[in-house]
Parts: sequence; structure tokens; C-alpha cells
Amino acid sequence: MRERVGYLPDIGDEVIESKILTFTRKGVTLEVEAPLLTRKQMQQVSEKVKRASAEVLKNMTIMEIITIIDTAIEVLLDRNSTYRKKAEKFLPIVTGYDEEMIRLGLTSFLKKFRKYELQRFVVEDLGNPLLLDDFQPRIKRGFSKAVGPELILHVWAGNVPALPLWSLLSGLLVKSGNIGKVSSAEPLFAGWFAQVLVEVAPVLKDCLAVVWWKGGDEEREKEFFTYPDVVVGYGSNQSLESMSRRIPVTTRFLPFGHKVSFGVISNTALDSRKALITAHHAAFDIIQFDQQGCYSPHLFYVQKGGNISPEAFAQYLALELESYQKRYPRRTLSLEEMTAAIHWRNQEEISSYTGPTKLVLGQTENHWTVVYEEGGLFSPTCSNRAVKVIPFETVDDILPNLKPYRSFLQSAGVAAAPRELFQWAEKLGNVGVTRITSIGKMTSPESGWHHDGRFNLLDLVQMIDIEHSAEEYAENFAAYID
Repeated sequence: MRERVGYLPDIGDEVIESKILTFTRKGVTLEVEAPLLTRKQMQQVSEKVKRASAEVLKNMTIMEIITIIDTAIEVLLDRNSTYRKKAEKFLPIVTGYDEEMIRLGLTSFLKKFRKYELQRFVVEDLGNPLLLDDFQPRIKRGFSKAVGPELILHVWAGNVPALPLWSLLSGLLVKSGNIGKVSSAEPLFAGWFAQVLVEVAPVLKDCLAVVWWKGGDEEREKEFFTYPDVVVGYGSNQSLESMSRRIPVTTRFLPFGHKVSFGVISNTALDSRKALITAHHAAFDIIQFDQQGCYSPHLFYVQKGGNISPEAFAQYLALELESYQKRYPRRTLSLEEMTAAIHWRNQEEISSYTGPTKLVLGQTENHWTVVYEEGGLFSPTCSNRAVKVIPFETVDDILPNLKPYRSFLQSAGVAAAPRELFQWAEKLGNVGVTRITSIGKMTSPESGWHHDGRFNLLDLVQMIDIEHSAEEYAENFAAYID
């Protein structure tokens, strides 16, 4: 089977080189044909997208854009649509994730970008969505308008399906031209979305592009980074640092590096009935896309003093992971990933013989691993369904372990009573956590969430102010002045 990826505006009849990416799963091979642009072609695409966006997107209202996106999302939510069928057929081959996990995960994710969620998205950042359409009065007097850049380049990474929609849709909502560079690990979905969008609204056919090049291609990136006004980059801190050296100083760079997330469970959630439910939700956060997202938990801090002990909770969690393995099998790991998983587990087992109270639970096949460790330190696991459970007395006990990792913290899933929730949220926020959510929802951020504590739209726009003095002064030159 072969599928062509990406999306390009019309730049004439010039031949575009292709690169074939090959994926195999369960004996089925998929060849993915990715467009590889020359410098000249990338310049043509950039100029075309800039020009078309200035003529089309900038003259649309924010509600017109939201309605178009909503219609495209409905197509992708429809399991009978051609694009949804392709997604459910090809994404398991490309990513290795279980078919049912792909199906459910896509539906859950896409629902965040329907009309009313997008309206909430805009209001969350701007307050008044009409700021994107025209000058609006400000409390301080005068008027302001939010204007997006002419061209945004998105450099996506990772293999979580559909994840590029967060930044691509943000770029469309601020009425900018958008070019997205897809990851070799999941090069399909962004191009499909662009194709659906153009089928729904042909007027947007030249306002965006989805391209590919091999990550780390320094010569190509140095050239391509001269075209956009803003570069939004995703990846490891090392790759982002390298990328930043190739971006002109006049180009705004918005990097999103690797983050680590964890859960905190109160003893109020640990009676004989609630503990099993909490463990079920925690296991779902672990197995959803095999901890490949920044918001996936690597550790669970479990409070002592409940009817169910932290050690017993670890065993509950192990049972739930085993159950999920039967329903949603973990993807097949690469040799590098398997080696890392075996090494991590071996190290945990060796230290369990000499260190503090420690229990290593898991299968001989290493499909999942739960490590219970008293006095355990904060540290990411090897991912791919590996997690630590660490007991604690009070939330203040875990804060010293978190503080050194302040710049790497992102989400904390919390199972606690209402008063504890707000008390703990303030303390966790003070050491760097930017998102507090419930156990079971860690891998599903709400529409309009502040990604890594930042704004989705405000980081992209610049505000134009008409001060009251200019408005007042203009009255001197009105035709109706005596």
C-alpha cells in the first residue's frame, strides 16, 4: 500500500521530489510518499501561502474560520468518511498503536476542536474574540486589535496521532498563513486535515501547506527558517536548542520541549471502593499512547493513611495494566526502545535487593512494569507503560524532590478532596507544575489549556493599540468640525 502525505498549494507544474518512508506492522507494509521541497520550491510555497492568507484569511471573520474548522472536524469524526477510514486503517501501521486505541483516541481528541470548544479556545486567550476582526474598545480607553503574523512555520515531532492540530489550528485562528513540517514518526494526519479543510472551504487552498524533511537537516532548515515570522518547534530540548541556532534573531521562536508529568493521590481516594476506580483511571493515563505525550504520568505519589496502602495501590495498578494489555496491547517497540525498557527494569530489580523497601511488578515479556519504592526520587521512567508508585505522608514531603526539575514539570493528575485539591494545586504550581487535572484525564487536555503555562493564541499575535489621544486628536480634522 502507498499513501501520499502532506499538502501543497499550487506552485506550478515543477516536478517535486519525493521521499518514501516505509512502515510495517503485523505483516502489512505501508509506503508513505512525502514531498521533499527544494529551496526554490519552499520559497515559492512560503510566498504563495503568505500572499493567499493576506488576501483570504485576513479578510474573514473569526466566526467564519471557526465554522470552517468545525465542518472539517465533523468530517474526521464521521467514521464513514474516506479520511476517517484511512486514519483508522493507516495510523495503527505507522504508529504501532492498537487499532481501538487509535479509534477512541482520535474521537476524544477531535471533539476538542468543534465550534463551541473553539469559541472557548479564543475567549480563553483574548477575552473578546472580535479583537481578531476589528479594533475593539479597551477599558483604559482607546482601541486595540490582535493581528497574527504573516507566516508561521510549525516543526512537529513525535508519533501521537493528530497532535499537530493544536498549533495548526491556533495559527489559523489568528488568521496567519501556516506551513507545517510533519514528523517522520507520524507524517499522515496533518496532511489529511489540510486536505479536508480545503475540500470544505476551497478558498483556503493556498493558505497553508504541510511538508516534510528529515529532522536535523541543518542546511535545509537554515534556509527554510528565513521565510516565516514565527517558528513553533516541538521536540527534545537538545533538538530545540540546535534548531534555535538556525533561526534568524528577527524571527520569533516558540519552543515546546520535553516535559514530565506525574500523579498525586490522597488517602481520601483510597478506601476499598474508590481505590480500585482510581487505579483504573491511573492505568488509562499510562497506557494511552504508551506515555509518549508530555502529559503522560511517569510516577504516582500515593498518600499513606488510607484503607488501601500505597503498596496495595501499586498492586491494583499492576492488575489494571495487565487488564489493559489484553484489551489495548502495547505497540511493538523498536530495538532501541526495548533495550531501554529492559535496562530500566533490570536496574530497578537490582536496586530492590540492596535499597529501601521496593517491589517490582510486571510480566516477563515487559509489556508493563510497576515499581513500588519507599523514599523513591523523582525521575522519569523509560516510558512505554513503566511507572513508579512512591508513598508519602504530606504533600510537603514530595516538594523538595520536585523543585530541581521545575523547568521540566508539566501536568499533575490529582485525586483528592476539594479542599486538598486547591491547597495542593497552589503548592505544586509553586514548584513548576502548570496543569492540574484529574486522574484519568491526564492525556486529554481541555480546549484552551495553557500549554506549558503559556497562551495558545496570545503568544502568536501582536496587539495594535489606538491610544485615546490619537482618537481625540483626529476629531480636529473631521469634516463635520466647524
